Amino acid sequence: MKLAERVSHMSGGGSDGWEIYYRARALRAQGEAVVNLTIGEHDVRTDPAILDAMHASARAGNTGYTIGAGKPELRRAIAERVAARTGVPTGPENVVVTPGGQAALFAAHMVTLDAGARGLYCDPYYATYPATIRATGAIDVAVPTRPEVGFQPKPAAIDARAEGARTLLINTPNNPTGAVYSRATLDGIAEVVRDRDLWLISDEVYDTQIWAGDHITPRALPGMAERTLVVGSLSKSHAMTGSRIGWLVAPEEVVTAVSDLATNTTYGIPGFIMDAGLNALSLGAGFEADIGQPFRRRRQIALDTFARSNKFRLVPSGGGMFVMLDVRATGLSGIGFAERLIEAERIAVMPGESFGTAAAGHIRIAMTVADEAFAEALARLLAFAEAQTVAA
Repeated sequence: MKLAERVSHMSGGGSDGWEIYYRARALRAQGEAVVNLTIGEHDVRTDPAILDAMHASARAGNTGYTIGAGKPELRRAIAERVAARTGVPTGPENVVVTPGGQAALFAAHMVTLDAGARGLYCDPYYATYPATIRATGAIDVAVPTRPEVGFQPKPAAIDARAEGARTLLINTPNNPTGAVYSRATLDGIAEVVRDRDLWLISDEVYDTQIWAGDHITPRALPGMAERTLVVGSLSKSHAMTGSRIGWLVAPEEVVTAVSDLATNTTYGIPGFIMDAGLNALSLGAGFEADIGQPFRRRRQIALDTFARSNKFRLVPSGGGMFVMLDVRATGLSGIGFAERLIEAERIAVMPGESFGTAAAGHIRIAMTVADEAFAEALARLLAFAEAQTVAA
């Protein structure tokens, strides 16, 4: 008996990049104290008011099938939020609710890519991007960015790889780098997308966590609303990672196609989860700012810590839950540095190489532990890095 080749094609073989994370979990299971700065999980849980709404809805009987694009009232609330935040006219017909942002990413590529087509994405990238593209039977093509320019994608680099492509996936604010794409960057991307007749898939799950600059959705640029699919989620904005509630904002034809796909895959999202999401959205921008505030504070802690060093610098981070540190002065790869760090200091960080080749020699630091513990961990990390430089 032989399994279908699509899963092996999807995984691509080799490492999944999460070895340090697995090592940290194993050490904790052995009873060791590890500062885990690997994963983008809030250090607070979902607000009790949201959980109360979820519980009340489930107790009221909203536990049946919910086939389709999502509850009309939730789609309307998402559309109103998107229109208010971006200035782009958006109706519920432009919204399909999905089981988290990852499901939206998967669906977006499934309905826009054919087997054998090329799907573009920017390197560094969130770990699931290549496999999500390959899951459609398409060919994933990375577009390298450079740390010297803050990992802002260059239009010429995108255009050079666009022959035969159908889609381009971007992510701003970016995971892992924290880069917030500038208006000039987005204008250049939009020009290539229009000229090459591409679908643009824009992952904007960190759009409420902006620490420097402004978030601009490419959907707001001239001629882009009809070719842009925006991934959104309550995971980061409302600390609801485990609830798995996200959405795709797109032209109506895309929403219809994604709804058809959902009928044959997820069968929709539980009604009580959608009601919790509706409650979460009703809490307003102030609530979202409170969820993001710890990461603003910790970003400043990181900036202050590494300002004391003349050897190590942070990549300018404008948003999100992460900062990225250039450790090339140690002479180590990101992988080598992270491996030595967890063994010597019991501090776990993600190697830049886990997110592609462009971030080689960097590490990603998740700002997901309490301020005092975070400051202490960074001080120890910096001292460790300085010692490695002497040894190298």
